[in-house]
Amino acid sequence: MATGDSERIRYCARFSYLCLKFSLITYSTVFWLLGGFVLAVGIYAEVERQKYKTLESAFLAPAIILILLGIIMFLVSFVGVLASLRDNLCLLQAFMYILGICLLIELIGGVIALLFRNQTIDFLNENIGKGIENYYDDLDFKNIMDYVQKQFKCCGGKEYTDWAQNQYHDCAAPGPLACGVPYTCCVTNKTAVVNTMCGYKTINEERLSVQHIIYVRGCTNAVLIWFMDNYAIMAGILLGVLFPQFLGVLLTLLYITRVEDIITEHKLNESLLDGGQQKTDVELTGTGCCMCFPG
Repeated sequence: MATGDSERIRYCARFSYLCLKFSLITYSTVFWLLGGFVLAVGIYAEVERQKYKTLESAFLAPAIILILLGIIMFLVSFVGVLASLRDNLCLLQAFMYILGICLLIELIGGVIALLFRNQTIDFLNENIGKGIENYYDDLDFKNIMDYVQKQFKCCGGKEYTDWAQNQYHDCAAPGPLACGVPYTCCVTNKTAVVNTMCGYKTINEERLSVQHIIYVRGCTNAVLIWFMDNYAIMAGILLGVLFPQFLGVLLTLLYITRVEDIITEHKLNESLLDGGQQKTDVELTGTGCCMCFPG
């Protein structure tokens, strides 16, 4: 009877080990390939950006962000793949701690952004203002800003008058764009032929007098209001970002526990060869499939 219980315990523990190993290898490989894909897209976008680059600053350019994100995902996931294949406890612990630290940083960053909401909004408006200054020189920002203004029906960062920061839209500028806003701010611009001058001479006008011509609310508030109104989508995005990392930490923790159990069992078996076989079998009798769970 003791022998049968012992065999059942060993089989159960092995089954749990193989499930965890396969799950962790699959998890790490998927994010390793995804990291490589993100890195490739980032490199391609940066190569294309360099062809039409007119602005020296590349800080927070979408292509640069994709490259950095791809590198981090690729390297961290590669550590996970290697660790799970080799059952290397040091690499497994490193993989778990890196994922945990990234998850903790994201959570802390989100909490700080919520606690200091006004400062966060001011920071966003300040950076959008810098982007508006170089609107026609930074094609990445231009495409993003145009999309946001059309999609969220807004204009500028804090408000539509932010466009006065651009040298071409400044009221003192000599060109036809002076004192106007980009056509993506326009409310009535729905014709087949785009009227790029629909925002002509609107910056120095009162909000009520131009609200039927252009969107007068700022994009920062428009995006924040959209997120608050669509909290289910916001929750889904947060869950999609945080849950995979939490799952990786949990899988790695369970797998480390199982590997440590196997190492302990191996050492125990070595001691059994020295005459402790009968005593150990009696101690393990009746534990059954509870040995599947980490101790």
